[in-house]
Amino acid sequence: MTDAEAVLSQNLEFYRAIGARDLAALERLWAQDAAVSCIHPGWPVIHGRVLVLQSWRAILTGPQAPRIRCSAEEAAMHGATALVTCEETLDGGSLAACNLFVLEHGVWRLAHHQATPIMARQQSGRSRPRSSIH
Repeated sequence: MTDAEAVLSQNLEFYRAIGARDLAALERLWAQDAAVSCIHPGWPVIHGRVLVLQSWRAILTGPQAPRIRCSAEEAAMHGATALVTCEETLDGGSLAACNLFVLEHGVWRLAHHQATPIMARQQSGRSRPRSSIH
């Protein structure tokens, strides 16, 4: 298995754990040595493993725990770090997400998760906004 495949496998495990409300699996997925952070949509930045895991516990044990489906995953490898971008589909809409993984003791672990609402789609779905100079 390549590093990119291993990272994408861990990314899928992250979304599987969320869907199953498996807090023990989520705890195993997050980095233990590296600094971790998380930005849930509409929330301020959360720093530190304990606080990040507390935030997931609050979300997943609440009465309105989200059902998140992940698609369009792409991994960009940067040595011992990897960035996975993807789209999260929830009952209320779609989010663009990025998950930063770090290699710890031979295992890819999450160091950062961030998701933001997708307000409008561009025609091609992949084109970037063009800047203009006036």
